[in-house]
Amino acid sequence: MKLRFKTFLFLAAICCITLSTKAQKPKFKAIAFFTGKNDMAHVSYVKEANQWFPNMAKKHNFSYDTTSNWNNLNANFLSKYQVVLFLDTRPENPQQRQAFENYMKNGGAWMGFHFSAFALTPSAFNQNWNWYHDEFLGTGEYSGNTWRPTSAILRVNKNHPATKKLPETFKSQPNEWYKWEKDLRQNPNIDVLLSIDPSSFPLGTGPKTHEIWHQGYYPVVWINKKYKMIYVNMGHNDMDYERKHGKEITALSHTFNNETQNQMIIDALLWLGNAKK
Repeated sequence: MKLRFKTFLFLAAICCITLSTKAQKPKFKAIAFFTGKNDMAHVSYVKEANQWFPNMAKKHNFSYDTTSNWNNLNANFLSKYQVVLFLDTRPENPQQRQAFENYMKNGGAWMGFHFSAFALTPSAFNQNWNWYHDEFLGTGEYSGNTWRPTSAILRVNKNHPATKKLPETFKSQPNEWYKWEKDLRQNPNIDVLLSIDPSSFPLGTGPKTHEIWHQGYYPVVWINKKYKMIYVNMGHNDMDYERKHGKEITALSHTFNNETQNQMIIDALLWLGNAKK
């Protein structure tokens, strides 16, 4: 009897360990690629993102890894992850680009922020990747931005899991807002989820007049229905460029200090992680 009881206890312990392991298994695995070397506003955002997302991973039971080695953008490495994030830049190497395109065309999921969509010819980031900028994002080239980084009132399309919990409008964190060569409203594959509400105008403070927007339609967050993807224009903190503190430039705003905006970002990521191919 004692032997049977010990055997029973042993099997029960194994069962508990197995159940515990299953309960702790992440719902999905996300990998964030970043460069973190360009504009200090982007560097500040990347540091902040890599603190915020791990906290969200613990709360919502997914795994969040990071890498600044873009050579990891290959089929073998990507096969370990259900969601890829581009926090600041895009891949430049042709093999890396092809691996990402294949990943997305075979059911992978992607979330990109702010500068990851930037392309302008001529610049250090030429528009030399037609599939990504024209087909995938639908934007074509970057065509301008607001300055200085300021908050905007955003209009919400609530017909999506990423935005259904949001109010009709909300005030964002300060950001440098981009505009694009192509009108996303004319693309049948694109659904714009957030756009700048006209009540935001004038948007930006200059000093250059073209950096202050007075009218127009400006998408901020959107999906391409042909892929599991979402692009988020946020990702540029306001920085105290005028007053350096030693070698550091102090952030005057933080992207993740906004509960409503955070709700959209985490719901978008959870949607990507749980979406079917």
